[in-house]
Amino acid sequence: MLFHLFDWLAKSGIKFPGSGVFQFTTFRLMLAVILSLVITTVYGKRLILLLKKNQIGESVRELGLQGEESKKGTPTMGGLIILAGILIPTLLLADLTKVYVRLMILSTVWLGLIGFLDDYLKIRARTRARQQGVEYKKKDADGLAGRFKIVGQVILGVIIGATLYFNPNVVVKREIIGSKASAGTTIYGRGEHKVAEDTVITNGITQRFVTVKTPITTIPFVKNHEFNYAKLLPQKWEDYTYIVYILIVIFIVTAVSNGANITDGLDGLATGVSAVIGMGLGVFVFVSGNVFIADYLNIMYIPNMGELSIFVAAFVGACVGFLWYNAYPAQVFMGDTGSLALGGIIASLAFIVRKELLIPIFCLVFLVENLSVMIQVGYFKYTKRRYGEGKRVFLMSPLHHHYQKLGYHESKIAVRFWIVTVIAIVMALVTLKLR
Repeated sequence: MLFHLFDWLAKSGIKFPGSGVFQFTTFRLMLAVILSLVITTVYGKRLILLLKKNQIGESVRELGLQGEESKKGTPTMGGLIILAGILIPTLLLADLTKVYVRLMILSTVWLGLIGFLDDYLKIRARTRARQQGVEYKKKDADGLAGRFKIVGQVILGVIIGATLYFNPNVVVKREIIGSKASAGTTIYGRGEHKVAEDTVITNGITQRFVTVKTPITTIPFVKNHEFNYAKLLPQKWEDYTYIVYILIVIFIVTAVSNGANITDGLDGLATGVSAVIGMGLGVFVFVSGNVFIADYLNIMYIPNMGELSIFVAAFVGACVGFLWYNAYPAQVFMGDTGSLALGGIIASLAFIVRKELLIPIFCLVFLVENLSVMIQVGYFKYTKRRYGEGKRVFLMSPLHHHYQKLGYHESKIAVRFWIVTVIAIVMALVTLKLR
């Protein structure tokens, strides 16, 4: 909103001291980080006190884990702090006319509301039990039913997929190289549709680009590193590529969102992992949105990507600021309000920068946490059906609880998972050049 205000003043010929700096993305990016940190650290403390005052605390199941008793009553729904730290700087500093910014705001609000409703229903059940003088058991009220969460995630996946596929402003640019291409040879492939062609002159060097509307992504560690979703279908069914694309978006958004939710089981674990992933995605946003760097790295250039860096900066700032209170010993938990939103944001960003195939790498912790639950449940059911008694692969799932059972302190587990995520991010960034 401040960006649009100063932009309007400039176009109206009204000079306001210092307003010119708002035209620079780098300035607004740094300001977004600072503002996000201020919101989450300064005003986050006030929200924590408000949650305590209203007895909005966490109910911890007795799992025989070290330190679980001390967590009882810790304020939850702290994800509201993260949402505020993301949305307020973005609304103030970003160009809200850009489709990518709007899409990320929608993703944040949508999954934040789903998580908020889930947390609210749990808190209401605990309050009712306390008023009735009966013991509250967490299994008696699991908040929002799982199927409703899935429906909400599916709807968001449809919106994201349809927008990225059909919106005319979602395009990529490729440089035209060679005399054949300049003579009119088609340089774009199956399933791609030419939108425009333009020329860029830099330091006396002329470059010609073709802008195409195409459902492509990046294949890691492969020389010809672009994959067109149209190739998943026979050529005669090419017009239905959007169905396959939207289904893939739905699956990944749901998986990553739930992965972040499952990972949020230790103080600072999901928050720290998400912050590191956000930094990595910020690099992808920067290089994909800069025509010169994209040309040097031989990756697709995605126009209108610059404004998205402001959202990513606010996202990282919100996670780091929230970590101030969420690190061991946690003064507040994010709840589903935060965890579902964080996962959905990461998945949406990955699709926007055309790096969704890298998700198993930079979201390695989320993936492993998800798989540990699936393996544990699947093996238990199989052995119970086969032998009459269920057996387990891990001492407890998700995986972070397995390490707790082995005697590791939760702060050590969280920090080591952060380190694993840093390594995974470095591997993902290496794919920009190593293929």
